[in-house]
Amino acid sequence: MAQTDTSSETFAILSIRMPALPSFPHSAIHEVRVRQNAPKVSTANDSRSLFLKNIPSDSTEPHFRAVFTHLVGAGRFETIIFDDEAKPILPVDPAQATKVQGFAKKRKMTDVEVEEREREEQESKLPQIWTRQLHRSSSTAVVLLADEKSVQLVLKAIAKVQKSKKYPVWGENLADEVPPLGSAWISTHLQLSRVDKSAMQKSVHAFFNAFNRKEKEAVELSKRLRNEPDEDGFVTVTRGGRAAPASRNEAEVAKQRMVDRAAKKKSELQNFYRFQLREQRKKEQASLLRRFQEDRRKVDAMREKRGKFKPET
Repeated sequence: MAQTDTSSETFAILSIRMPALPSFPHSAIHEVRVRQNAPKVSTANDSRSLFLKNIPSDSTEPHFRAVFTHLVGAGRFETIIFDDEAKPILPVDPAQATKVQGFAKKRKMTDVEVEEREREEQESKLPQIWTRQLHRSSSTAVVLLADEKSVQLVLKAIAKVQKSKKYPVWGENLADEVPPLGSAWISTHLQLSRVDKSAMQKSVHAFFNAFNRKEKEAVELSKRLRNEPDEDGFVTVTRGGRAAPASRNEAEVAKQRMVDRAAKKKSELQNFYRFQLREQRKKEQASLLRRFQEDRRKVDAMREKRGKFKPET
């Protein structure tokens, strides 16, 4: 799901009460900015999702599920996607995905091939060494709700909470158990960091196998697309000696050269016949004579004006 915070829309302020801790025995108010999600590239779920800015660094899905349950009740919150979550291994290039969708004729994989690729993807993932992920300061996230109506209910509930000052308490009424932080978190991390050597080597081999396969598929796809026209009938311009398509700038330059050649060829055909050349010369002579007569009249007028000038004595 695409995320962005460049919109000029006004954010609603969701205040959350942070409970006192042994290291900081005072309660505090944390403000999260909320508005309807409006990414640069729209998706089907934008109308039922909210964009969150300045989320707490120890945020988890159970934490926000409890907050939204406090605001509008259970059943409205579906999931949350943090902007700094681990991305899938070997993501598909969006430009390549567009080309695949528009041109490539994808071969239908068998069930055995699908299972093999899923197993390969799972094996290529490195083992987790943290039981709970912390987020950067001022991180963002996108909350997916049940429907469009839930978005408006949440925004109204936020405005109501701001007036009543009955803020949701961070970490209360969690539906799922959340691993603790502090010394227990660090101790578990140290234990998980001691990964079995054979398991690690297996993951590395699986990763490179998947990488090589996808790289080979990308090269084969680019070769197929070199001479296939797009929706407008244009063929992608490619560099000599390279299999990958050229950049958009190179395609624009090549298109401009083609337009210039067509314009030059058209101008060369304008005076192809002899009578056309004679007519063109007559027009040029008439234009020169007309300009000469205009200049002559200007000179005569200047001479006449100069002859009437009499200096004072």
